[in-house]
Amino acid sequence: MAQDQLTIANKTFGSRLIVGTGKFPSNNALKSALDASEAEIVTVALRRIDLNGKFDNILDAIDKDKYTLLPNTSGARTAEEAIRIARLAKATGAGNWIKLEVTSDQSYLFPDPIETLKATEELVKEGFVVLPYINADPVLAKRLEDAGASTVMPLGSPIGSHQGLKAKNAIEIIIEQANVPVIVDAGIGSPSHAAEAMEMGADAVMINTAISIASDPAAMAEAFKLAVKAGRLAYLVGLSAPKHNAAASSPLTGFLR
Repeated sequence: MAQDQLTIANKTFGSRLIVGTGKFPSNNALKSALDASEAEIVTVALRRIDLNGKFDNILDAIDKDKYTLLPNTSGARTAEEAIRIARLAKATGAGNWIKLEVTSDQSYLFPDPIETLKATEELVKEGFVVLPYINADPVLAKRLEDAGASTVMPLGSPIGSHQGLKAKNAIEIIIEQANVPVIVDAGIGSPSHAAEAMEMGADAVMINTAISIASDPAAMAEAFKLAVKAGRLAYLVGLSAPKHNAAASSPLTGFLR
């Protein structure tokens, strides 16, 4: 099978697993998990970065030559706040890639679709590579793509809920219509959820909490790595369609009498 790579904004990656950096018990645990995951894109909240380097800095655990750093705008409640965070990230040397998160709802942490679209339009104009985190809304996904988003990142279910792909039907429509990579983000609590997303045709998955809070983050990271590879391979080969009736795998002849 030909080499299968993920391409975002003309940059190619061998891994389809993106890993977040929140909630790890230590920088050593984070580093071990990243190594085990074989991820190539790592997202980090800009507010967690110690720009002065006076304290235990999360960036110390991330080899910037090995990973593509994807700052996120976690904590932004409006487009204006998200744009300000993105500009600050770029000014600090974190590059022009940004995972756009605008969350005005503090109860369920659903992304704000209107503010997300506004921020995407402005950041694209400013030359950012924008990866917006969104509700599983096919119409919004197309609007963001038309606005210049480099990916769309629909949630599988509420962030941190570990409920899996509750929005599966809508994600399937997004995948069907998308001309940019679709990265399923949020709600994935187990490797089987990740495999399911990849079997559906998602281009990648983004995992954080399910790895970071595991009793052994490195082992869980490896489990997700394998699940993503298995799901992707199954998608490329093509899954058999379900049937209503039974179909024997052995000939129904030559029975003992």
